Amino acid sequence: MTKTLAKVILLTMTTGMAAHGAVTKAAFGTTPDGKAVDIYTLKSDVLQVRIMTYGARIVSLEAPDKDGKKADVVLGHDTLAGYTSDKNTYFGAIVGRYGNRIAGGSFKVDGKAYQAPKNDHGINMLHGGTVGFDSLVWQGREIPDGVEMTLVSKDGDQGFPGTLTAHVRYTLHHNALRIDYSMSTDKDTVVNLTNHSYFNLSGEGNGTILHDIVTIPADKYTPVDAGLIPTGELAPVEGTPFDFRKPTAIGARIHDDNEQLKRAGGYDFNWVLRGPNGETKTAARVYDPETGRVLTVTTTEPGVQFYTGNFLDGTISGPSGKPFVKNGALCLETQHFPDSPNHANFPSTELKPGAPRHSTTTFTFTTQAK
Repeated sequence: MTKTLAKVILLTMTTGMAAHGAVTKAAFGTTPDGKAVDIYTLKSDVLQVRIMTYGARIVSLEAPDKDGKKADVVLGHDTLAGYTSDKNTYFGAIVGRYGNRIAGGSFKVDGKAYQAPKNDHGINMLHGGTVGFDSLVWQGREIPDGVEMTLVSKDGDQGFPGTLTAHVRYTLHHNALRIDYSMSTDKDTVVNLTNHSYFNLSGEGNGTILHDIVTIPADKYTPVDAGLIPTGELAPVEGTPFDFRKPTAIGARIHDDNEQLKRAGGYDFNWVLRGPNGETKTAARVYDPETGRVLTVTTTEPGVQFYTGNFLDGTISGPSGKPFVKNGALCLETQHFPDSPNHANFPSTELKPGAPRHSTTTFTFTTQAK
């Protein structure tokens, strides 16, 4: 064997091991009802992400700042018990079968009425019902550069019609975490899946996100009633605290004397993204002046829910031991609009047999100097 050939073989083996080593799997505990939970660690040359099978959740995401120092920039718990006992935050989870709210938990499919649990103050359905996808154990499978999570939701689960099969693929490429959603059904139904990660680009538990500079390229948003259900209007952002078409600090207008902001206790609204549903578009850009970290979100979904952690109150602490205070993180949930089954003018969330739906959302991390 020549030295050149030996070097080629060694390089091939090393490259293969590095690619294989980019995804590792470990046990992460057992749920109260005895189901084993696994956690997958995805590594690239820039990012490290941990994703577990309970709720198909992002548990941690380490990204570098402008000086190359890495920190976990998502909120979460350090044990499985922390997640199973937390019924309110949905940290990092895939929420469904219908993410966000449905008014009164009621909707129609093909003219037939269905009723989902009213788990939002006994009034509306939120994030799929009493036992949503966030509190179920998904089936994990390693794939190149990532992991595929699969869940089968039977006909009648939480009141929704049809047996739904959901595949969610997380893949890591350099500085980007990509989420690919695929959904199919055996009966007409409605579905709206999203990821509910909370981001603090200064690092989990490090103050609030009010200083972050946010851009949302959307000309309209969906106003809500007192129960945070869309009224059906697609209202212009022009001249309102909801205009983020130009980079704006979150804290600049969050306390304005605005009835919509008062109802939500801050930002917790759906923005109508520009461009056709199904085409990749920018949903948001977040810049943290303190660390220089930048998060850019692109999606094929028609909307994004921008939420500013209004219900965090300091009673939960993260792995670092620091409490998660009000406005201690933000969510950018790419989605179809809330309560779409009850608004004919919203993009349809209906899913039919033989017509699977696919969507993609990508979280890209970069840095910039002040």
